[in-house]
Amino acid sequence: MRLLLVEDDSLLGQSMVEALNRSGYTTDWVEKGQDVEIALKTEQFVSIVLDLTLPDMDGLEVLKRVRRAGHTLPILILTARDDIEDRVKGLDGGADDYLVKPFALEELLARLRVIIRRQSGYCDTNLTIGDLVLSLSEQSATYQEERLKLTNNEFKLLATLMTSAGRVLSKEQLSQSLHGWDDGANEKTIEVHIHNLRKKVPQQLIKNIRGVGYIIEKQVD
Repeated sequence: MRLLLVEDDSLLGQSMVEALNRSGYTTDWVEKGQDVEIALKTEQFVSIVLDLTLPDMDGLEVLKRVRRAGHTLPILILTARDDIEDRVKGLDGGADDYLVKPFALEELLARLRVIIRRQSGYCDTNLTIGDLVLSLSEQSATYQEERLKLTNNEFKLLATLMTSAGRVLSKEQLSQSLHGWDDGANEKTIEVHIHNLRKKVPQQLIKNIRGVGYIIEKQVD
């Protein structure tokens, strides 16, 4: 699953990218508010982690612009500003959560899991479709209560498809979910990952929409 991190502190930004990537996410990082608007015009993310103190504009203005543009993806504000007024403005302005620095990585990850699950329509702590259950916290998946042996890329692809259940994702979008803006897999590589993943999950789960991409329906036939 692909995150957009908005953080102007280079040391913190780099450490967060590394930590989030180790936790199963693919993280793209920008340092300015205007870069958020540019990224959202052409890219898709499962969530945004947004600092409020940015060099070109206030993070609350970034939040306002994102929501005004019609983007509904969950946004978690991560900032050193701990005033009640800022918290209220952030949440009333369209943020889904607000976390103050310094923070524990485990709490940030837990809060991200919550807002991503809610956005995807899952009420439980896991993502569940039929007998397939995926745990974001444990980075594992089971089918009929048996644990699936997935590679890291297979887990990321399955999580991306399940959080977008009911929506067709192109090969390019799936490739970006694995590699973000970095050079990564081409379409053939994604086809190989999907082919291998289909051997491990119910055969009818991942459907190929010819010429468009892949989809997991919200309900299994």
